[in-house]
Amino acid sequence: MIKSTRKQKFVLAAIAAIGFSASAFAQTGDIVVTDKGVVPYALSPNNTVVRSGSGLCWRTGYWSPAAAGTALAGEFPVGCACDADIVPKEKCVKEVSAPPPAPAPAPAPAPAPVPTAEKVKLSADTLFDFDKAVLKPEGRTKLDELAAQAKGVKLEVILAVGHTDRIGTDSYNQALSERRAAAVKTYLVSQGIEANRIYTEGKGERQPVTGTTCSDRLPRAKLIECLQPDRRVEIEVIGTR
Repeated sequence: MIKSTRKQKFVLAAIAAIGFSASAFAQTGDIVVTDKGVVPYALSPNNTVVRSGSGLCWRTGYWSPAAAGTALAGEFPVGCACDADIVPKEKCVKEVSAPPPAPAPAPAPAPAPVPTAEKVKLSADTLFDFDKAVLKPEGRTKLDELAAQAKGVKLEVILAVGHTDRIGTDSYNQALSERRAAAVKTYLVSQGIEANRIYTEGKGERQPVTGTTCSDRLPRAKLIECLQPDRRVEIEVIGTR
């Protein structure tokens, strides 16, 4: 190290002797040496590499390709700036770590289940006595089965629509169909179905299923029997499994 320092001083003295000052070699973009070992280039007092007027670095007697590639100026060898054609290029490039792999795309969400509807047509004569809106024991048994079915799905809504035959006035039959639909709702609520899930409606005699098959000339008992299919409550259960 002592020999190196003496030799560097000798080089600087030689430069001064031929009429150059140190500032003549310190050009913009000074190469500041951070290595404390043997540096193969002449250094100014502030540890910058001394360069000629054309920008060439002044080599010392310790210069060799290996030394140029090991003495450091910052994070790179001094030779990267002074002898870039000699120092291996990989030593003069900052390693860039590979970017992390892109995250795997999120799996597509499962399609939402499609609500299904199941309609049950119950004979009003099974649920109620003729011309009545009070549930019979047989009717309650049928509705128990329906309530159990509704609890087996993720229930959205139950629609209960009452119908009557054409015997009687329109207004009377409309009110009767509404009372019967309401009686069905009340019972289903008592079996644990939420009231706000059940909607009721009365259609009166407006939607018969017998058409013109039952003549009004039939005796009353026969007419009532013939019109039995019109007296019904249609219950639709809508939900997902």
